[in-house]
Amino acid sequence: MTTVETARATHEVTNQPPPLEPANLFEIDAALREGIEREGGGWGADRVRELGGLAGSAEARQHAWRAERNEPRLRTHDRYGHRVDDVELDPSWHWLLGTAVAHEVHSLAWRVERPGAHVVNSALKFVWSQVDGGVMCPVSMTFSVVPALRAAAPELAAQWEPRLTLPDYERGARAGMAMTEKQGGSDVRANTTRAEPVGDGTYEITGHKWFCSYPVADVFLVLAQAPGGLSCFLVERGPGLELQQLKDKLGTRSLPTAEAELRAARGRLVGAEGRGVPAIMQMVNHTRLDCLIGSAAGMRRGVTEAIHHARHRTAFGAPLAEQPAMRNVLADLALEAEAATAAALRVARAYDEGDGPFRRLATAVMKYWVTKRGPAHAAEALECLGGNGTVEDSGMPLLFRDSPINSTWEGSGNVAALDVLRAMVKDPDALPAFLDECRLAAGGDARLDAHLDALDGTLADLRAGGDAQFGARRVVEDLAVALQASLLVRHAPAAVGDAFCAARLGGGGRVYGTLPAGVDAAAIVDRALAS
Repeated sequence: MTTVETARATHEVTNQPPPLEPANLFEIDAALREGIEREGGGWGADRVRELGGLAGSAEARQHAWRAERNEPRLRTHDRYGHRVDDVELDPSWHWLLGTAVAHEVHSLAWRVERPGAHVVNSALKFVWSQVDGGVMCPVSMTFSVVPALRAAAPELAAQWEPRLTLPDYERGARAGMAMTEKQGGSDVRANTTRAEPVGDGTYEITGHKWFCSYPVADVFLVLAQAPGGLSCFLVERGPGLELQQLKDKLGTRSLPTAEAELRAARGRLVGAEGRGVPAIMQMVNHTRLDCLIGSAAGMRRGVTEAIHHARHRTAFGAPLAEQPAMRNVLADLALEAEAATAAALRVARAYDEGDGPFRRLATAVMKYWVTKRGPAHAAEALECLGGNGTVEDSGMPLLFRDSPINSTWEGSGNVAALDVLRAMVKDPDALPAFLDECRLAAGGDARLDAHLDALDGTLADLRAGGDAQFGARRVVEDLAVALQASLLVRHAPAAVGDAFCAARLGGGGRVYGTLPAGVDAAAIVDRALAS
């Protein structure tokens, strides 16, 4: 008999950061804790704290790891050749989505209609997004379809809302969306999918959808050309909705996204014929808020991982976090994450306050800006871990792959920027309301005052006949950093507000880690993640 000797390491392994988990993602985030209280959601802090503990557990991380590696598989037919159009999902996916549903991440604002409900709901999304971004797509669509049905199809809302908002994964329903077609992309008015009335109040919908989000949902909002023009329909999963293939995507790979064929699928009208875009925009406005929240959450996760690693890793004779160059990078990343968090929660409060002019503009402005800042932030956070950050087990490659997704979803950069220009024209009160919010910090920092004065000049030039579309992104950027600076000057510690204004309004560097001399980088890092 051969004796097999147990393998032994040839050396002692040292200088490795300990596991981050367990960590309560609510408790370790001062900006989130303060923001939920400030924006009127303090009554829900215990809910977010409970989910934050679960989100920061080793169990949650393991489920996310498995869901990402055991990707969805399409099953079009059963063994007898009958169409089933089903998607096999890993048990960890069901754990992730089921946990979100059980904690009302998909529905709290509709089930608990009180001031601050959207703030609390957004905070729940914020902490759970840090576990797995893919699962947040059905969470967001299920949440966002409710106001669309309430506004345009009350009878359908009465039928479906109880199931869509139920905090029971097995008995509740999930929603998806099918808007995009090959020839149009964001230009949905170029859609060719047809909807023919059949005389019983329903329509037969025939055509192809290039992206069908979460194809195992129970119901979908679908855009199709009816006799009266582009219209919105509620289509139930079932006969006539055939899945052709799953998309092989850059990020959110745990999430199934399908190419689908509609063959006389039955749908019911949401709103009036020819009013499909306004009907579905009720849903899109809320999913855009969720894109903002998701990108802010990704920044937060990146900062947490980067600071944790840098505090426990020694190089060249000192902990990384104590070395000036790294401290500048960490502080800069922390500034961006806190600014994104503050803006996301402020915009969420606008949803508690009704469909006002500030909400309309702020959603488009901040969705554009924060999602655009995400990829570079994720790349820099990954680099803080050095070579370890490129290894899948670190979680940083996943964070990096997911980071561009929110900018593309619900209208890519140009769509969002041009939507800001349209909002300024369609609602004359939108821009004044936005600027009034920014000016609440007037006198708090001279650099912000100067930025707002310069912004007034830029806007005046546009009104005088400037090429608004060519300069749209720059205008939106200036609006976004003005709101972020105003929020931080008013509500964050002085070190945070001062550094943000110095770096983002004072002609700072073009990459992260270029904060000017004189900022209190150590205080910013300590606030971002307590030792």
